[in-house]
Parts: sequence; structure tokens; C-alpha cells
Amino acid sequence: MDPVAPAVPPIALCLGGMDPSGGAGILRDALTVAALGCHPMTVSLAETLQNGIGCSRIEPPSMDPVLRLECLALHLAGRWGVKLGLCALEPAQFHRLSAALAHLAPPVRIWDPILAPSTGVGLHDGGDLRRMAEALLPMGGWVVSPNRGEAAAFAGLPPEAIQAAEVDGLARPWLEAGAAAVWLKGGHAEGDQVQDFWITAGGIEALEPSPRLPGARRGTGCTLASAWLGLRLQGLGPQAAAVESARRLRDRWDRAWVPGGAGRPVFAPEAP
Repeated sequence: MDPVAPAVPPIALCLGGMDPSGGAGILRDALTVAALGCHPMTVSLAETLQNGIGCSRIEPPSMDPVLRLECLALHLAGRWGVKLGLCALEPAQFHRLSAALAHLAPPVRIWDPILAPSTGVGLHDGGDLRRMAEALLPMGGWVVSPNRGEAAAFAGLPPEAIQAAEVDGLARPWLEAGAAAVWLKGGHAEGDQVQDFWITAGGIEALEPSPRLPGARRGTGCTLASAWLGLRLQGLGPQAAAVESARRLRDRWDRAWVPGGAGRPVFAPEAP
């Protein structure tokens, strides 16, 4: 009997910040998609001095990420997709990156628009995100996954308006900029329940609510968006992947650990 050929895993291309501690950024993305049966590839768009306590410095990568992306192009075929996260590129370089992605036309694509790491130095404001959207979203097909603070900044709302803002007002500017869908994450809202929303031009759908879990974890945004990418590449639909990503995060909440006993907890690697 001929041996059965191994299944070919889909490729998950993770573009974002290099957090050397692995709590967030492209290392966290790679751990997440690999646990979902995808082969990770990564390109750094930001270099950081970061650990479990916070981020003290963010700089552009030393090597041109567009050249790295072009080097990987021969591998990007069949089932593959891209996740875009923290980005410290100058506008002209980000335009080049967006053009390269448009040429490659990833079948699955998600943008996690990060203003700043959860603790430490900031990087972007709402104007920066709008300029990035102008370069990236016209290619079509992008799911954008902001939290309420990122969505409010993009909409030009002041910080004091974040909690009171309506879902439509937080999502509509992304759709007008060209997003195919907005996955508005609810973790930064007030209250005992976490409520995500899935918004398209066709309307607003509330996703599965859940009780707010105690404590904080590093890299929740990275974990959710990269899990969404991995689940989509394994065949789930867009909304189902968002719901399942949140479920997986909740299931692993109590298994978080503190490397070296210092800083905030991170999600434990999944056993093989």
C-alpha cells in the first residue's frame, strides 16, 4: 500500500511587531496559528524593547519588510492568509507594503489596528490609522478587528466618548474606508459582560456574549486576530471564526502563566 501523503498545512503570514518576550506580536501570532495546524511565516514591521512589564521603545525594522515579503512570495499559494498588526513603518514604506499585499492578493486577510501596546509607550493616533486605512483597505476583502479605543480614535472621538459611543458610529468609518467587515471587540467596554459585534454594510450582529473574566492577559488582541486567521484557513466562516477565537481565548484564560515570575500573565503554549 502506498503511504498516505501528509496533509499540506495552510500558510499564515503574520506581519507585525517583534515582542522578544513572546507575549504579543508576531511570536504570539506564530504560536497561535501553529496550534491551529497552520504553518507560520512572519515579517517584522516594528522592533520593540518589550517584556512582561511593558514596552519602552518601538522602532522601524532594520531590514526592508517589503523585500522580506517579496522573498516569501513563492511560498504564498493555495490556502494562505495574512494578519497585520503593530506597524512602525513610515507612510511611504507602508504604501509600498500595501501595494505588495494587493499584488499578492491573500485570500484571507485581517488587520488588527494597534495604537500602542497595552502597557508602555504609544505609537499611533487616529490620524495614523486613517492614513494606513487609505493605503490598505481599497484592495478590498479586509476584516478589521479594533477594540473600542482604537475604533474611537479612528472615528475622531475624544477618549471620554469611548464608552458611550454607539456601535454603528465606531464601525461605520472603517466600512466607509473600505473594510469588508468590522469585528468590534468588546473587552475594553465597561460592565460584567464582554460583547463583540460583527458589522458589515448589511448590518450589525451581536456575537456570543460572555462573562468578563478576572485579571488581565498579555496579547489578547494578537491572540484573537491570529486565531481568527488560523480558523478561517481551516475552513470556518468569518463570523464563526470570530466566535470560536473568543471561546478559545476564554478556555485558556486560567492556564496563563508568568514567565520567570515577573510581569503580566501570558497564554501558555498548547501541548502537541
